[in-house]
Amino acid sequence: MKTSDFYYDLPHELIAQTPIEKRDTSRLMTLDRATGAVGHHHFYDLPDFLRPGDCLILNNSRVLPARLVGQRLPGGGICEVLLLNDRGENIWECLVRPGRKLRKGTKLSFGNGELTAEIVEQLEEGGRLIRFDYEGIFLEVLEHLGRMPLPPYIKEELQDQERYQTVYSKVLGSAAAPTAGLHFTPELLDIIQRKGVRIGYVTLHVGLGTFRPVKEDAIEDHPMHSEYCTIPQETADLINETRASGGRCICVGTTSCRTLESWAADDGHMEARSGWTDIYIYPGYKFKVMDGLVTNFHLPESTLIMLVSAFAGREHVLSAYAEAVRERYRFFSFGDAMFIS
Repeated sequence: MKTSDFYYDLPHELIAQTPIEKRDTSRLMTLDRATGAVGHHHFYDLPDFLRPGDCLILNNSRVLPARLVGQRLPGGGICEVLLLNDRGENIWECLVRPGRKLRKGTKLSFGNGELTAEIVEQLEEGGRLIRFDYEGIFLEVLEHLGRMPLPPYIKEELQDQERYQTVYSKVLGSAAAPTAGLHFTPELLDIIQRKGVRIGYVTLHVGLGTFRPVKEDAIEDHPMHSEYCTIPQETADLINETRASGGRCICVGTTSCRTLESWAADDGHMEARSGWTDIYIYPGYKFKVMDGLVTNFHLPESTLIMLVSAFAGREHVLSAYAEAVRERYRFFSFGDAMFIS
């Protein structure tokens, strides 16, 4: 298939720049993947589409405030560093700008010297290895000095950083939010559980590769990024029990989907596991465990719209997206949601 097969026309003004005031009042489009039929609701209606005996799988990864703004030393100009991967011994793989002025040996300062750093290596494709020096616990320093690494299509500054975290986020490590979960409130999760739907958690630390455009003409030629994920034993048991009793396994977000589909056996049996996954799901893929998906609206020609199309059918998805554009839904990270079943 061609990358261009997953293009749709999106007016720029439909890209949500800020979170909606109350998380669960965002809109919810339902999509029947068998017929292509759509419905228009609000996210607080989601319990109406869940059944007792279903399980809902959430990604509890928490976004690192991984964007640091500081100064080059001595007396240099402004610099920006985006943390990507912890290489150990206080060294992180990072993206930087301005790249041409941040060479090996350059020293940096953040927060009036509360955090200092030195670039120790320049990597291919523009990355840097940076060694940080600080007092105390690095993640606590980062929580104090760092900013949320919002996606490039969001131009407005986020006023409340918690709005780029899910209410159930727990395990620090993501460079971007698992955005399908941003719509949930504690009250809505309680309603869902009281209906007889069990909730399980996985962890997948979202990498910035999720925003990497597909540049190849043939989708099969795209090199998929890797992300670290974990399925705990209690979640594996929950999924197996749900399937054995005839319930549905519903993933919240493409990250939860990728985690389960990475480690599920061909018959859908799940075991506890941790590791790196570079699973690439596009039309033709046979899903092993996921029966339903809660997801946001994704970028044209992205690997995420390809995953959704693998689950619901490309024609159904593109038709639903065209309907969402006509109905003026809000798109991408702070936008509205879909429930596909």
